[in-house]
Amino acid sequence: MAQEKPDSVVRLLSCALHRIRTTPPRVIASPATQPRRAAVAIIIRVVPPPNTIPVAADTPLPTLNQFFELDWVKDPLACPEFLLLRRDGAGPSDAVPGRASAFQNFTGDGTWKSSGQAGAHVAFPGGRTEEGDEGGLYTAMRQTWEEIGLDLAERDFLCIGQLDDREITTSLGKRLLMILSPFVFLQLTPNPLPTDPTDGTTIHWVPLATLASAVLPGHIGDKMNAKSRWSSVTVDAASRLTPRRAAILKILVRVLIGSMQFPAILLDLPESDAISGSSTGSPAALQNSRSYPPLTQDKLEKGFTVTKPLSGKNRNKSRHQLKLWGLSLGMTLDLMATMIPSTSLPSPAGLNKQPTSQDLHKVALPSLHLPFHPVGGEGMRIDAVAPSLASVFPRFSYPDVNFWIWVFGKRYREVVRGWEASVRDGGSNVRRVNWSGTALNTFYAAVRKALLVVLVLRAVGVLVGLVFAGWWVFA
Repeated sequence: MAQEKPDSVVRLLSCALHRIRTTPPRVIASPATQPRRAAVAIIIRVVPPPNTIPVAADTPLPTLNQFFELDWVKDPLACPEFLLLRRDGAGPSDAVPGRASAFQNFTGDGTWKSSGQAGAHVAFPGGRTEEGDEGGLYTAMRQTWEEIGLDLAERDFLCIGQLDDREITTSLGKRLLMILSPFVFLQLTPNPLPTDPTDGTTIHWVPLATLASAVLPGHIGDKMNAKSRWSSVTVDAASRLTPRRAAILKILVRVLIGSMQFPAILLDLPESDAISGSSTGSPAALQNSRSYPPLTQDKLEKGFTVTKPLSGKNRNKSRHQLKLWGLSLGMTLDLMATMIPSTSLPSPAGLNKQPTSQDLHKVALPSLHLPFHPVGGEGMRIDAVAPSLASVFPRFSYPDVNFWIWVFGKRYREVVRGWEASVRDGGSNVRRVNWSGTALNTFYAAVRKALLVVLVLRAVGVLVGLVFAGWWVFA
């Protein structure tokens, strides 16, 4: 029988899904002033080796424990993947109301636009909760069916559980838009399933090993063959601080404040792993690709062009570059964080002795390997307690803006340290207290104060400069 390696992606995925299944998520109740909610589906499958014997349709489905004991799952050539989707030529202004992709590339503060850098933006299927939905799980399944024709209620899929709820805000955290609930699904069968997506859309099944090499700790990620690299997405700060049609004011704010940068993972995938909407239902397409037919993605930066197949020395150029960022990156990081083996507590001197606070402090919190830190959060373990927040906090292009965020970020740092202490203690506060929402609110409160101070200082500097110039001319 085939045996997977100790640090194989399949074994890490098994650890993650069992952890999600047994850990209750942090559920955020919608306030009376903003009852909107939304849900997305994170769909995972394991692609069997090419020589796998087809499974009969009437074969009894395995449980979660039995699934990872199947020979085709344990085979070293098995490839776990998760689903991302995009739509050609769809920009932020073209987002369809109600679709999850209309907000998944938000940075957490409602930011939309990026700077035309190479790489299409991707997201998960899902959308807003509508009247009549029985809950977030029903919303995720309904929206996935409406977008791509993939029925997650079929026997082929198993709902593993839910990741923590997260708040979607706008205007630098000043107003709550909705509460987002991500649900994780696992396909239990190795056979491709038919879908019915819209035209002009494409799906990508991204190997988990590609992300593991970028975010898991070095002793695990370095062993992965597939590689991805970190990049960034630049957002015009003026688009968030000024009215849409105030062109002159936008230019002024852009000069005074600059832009914001958000981390992103650049996924470099072969063109053969993507199928356009026009090839939906094509038998040849299913045979030539390990991916499902195309799915829907309503939020994508404009200008992405599908390349034609190349051969010879130019074969490596025929690839898709996808950028995973914003809330989609945050949810992905939360999923990847569950793959990290937990750290055991050091044994106390006495067998019956309870661990002290000093013993708890010695425990190294398992965390992802992230090459960035939020402004004002240097030296804190935000990557360990909430990697998704570390991905949505911006860094400004002007150093003095970042400095003032650090100056006003005392309360934010206190919240993160309290969160870290709660995680170390393993108390009920980890799930009972809305740490992520509090950290998000305090961080953006510091950002708003910093921007106000910067604008005032810039205005004073310009005024002093004009007075000095007038004195110099007339003197």
